[in-house]
Amino acid sequence: MIGFLIGLVIVGLIAGFVARALVPGDDSMGVGTTILIGIVGSFVGGFLADVLFRSEGEDQGLSPAGIIGSILGAVIVLLIYNAMTSRRAVR
Repeated sequence: MIGFLIGLVIVGLIAGFVARALVPGDDSMGVGTTILIGIVGSFVGGFLADVLFRSEGEDQGLSPAGIIGSILGAVIVLLIYNAMTSRRAVR
């Protein structure tokens, strides 16, 4: 169980860091938020892989993705996060 959690944090850190490197703009967030975006991105990537690539007989629902799916999911989550937290001045 501890090994799974450590692995989840490491994959989350890698996926979140790569997503932050791929998405342009100022991402002023801490390591914890980066890990959380990577972990959530992993599940988003797993969900998208399930929807797009599995047949009805293989339907497994929400599952963690591989590192590529995790990065793609983390990019999607980071774009949504940036859109929701952008504080633009009203002029």
